[in-house]
Amino acid sequence: MYQVSVPALIRSLSNLIGILKKGSDYAEEKKIDPSVLLNSRLFPDMFPLTKQVQIASDIAKRGVAQLAGVEAPKFEDNESSFPELIERLEKTIAYLKSIKPEQVDGTEEKTITLEIRKNTLTFAGMPFLLYFVLPNVYFHVTTSYDILRHCGVEVGKEDFLGKP
Repeated sequence: MYQVSVPALIRSLSNLIGILKKGSDYAEEKKIDPSVLLNSRLFPDMFPLTKQVQIASDIAKRGVAQLAGVEAPKFEDNESSFPELIERLEKTIAYLKSIKPEQVDGTEEKTITLEIRKNTLTFAGMPFLLYFVLPNVYFHVTTSYDILRHCGVEVGKEDFLGKP
């Protein structure tokens, strides 16, 4: 459970840091107010880039914390710049690195209950990780990538996947 979660999440969030750095560099190079990129969205009913990054961070840290049976750190969701979003991801990665394999291994059958809006979702640990945590983080990282790519930032598949 640990090997499927923590290293994969760290890699994805680390790659997102690289993508955000390219976005920041692009804004500077093209003399674009960074807030234009940070507030961009793919469609009017979708969250902007800033919120996509915050959600990816939250799901990663909360998901692992729920498996480990510990409290995840709370962040204020007040980031308004590329450096602040990058710092948030760095703090999330540092938290994930603090989790030990023995805290997560063996949680395949652990009952995880989530309150999402007015719904209560209950999972066993393995399906929670494979069908909720990982897909959600990948969705929000992908959407962050897509927003910046749509705005003209030159990112490619290697930026998303990372170097082998």
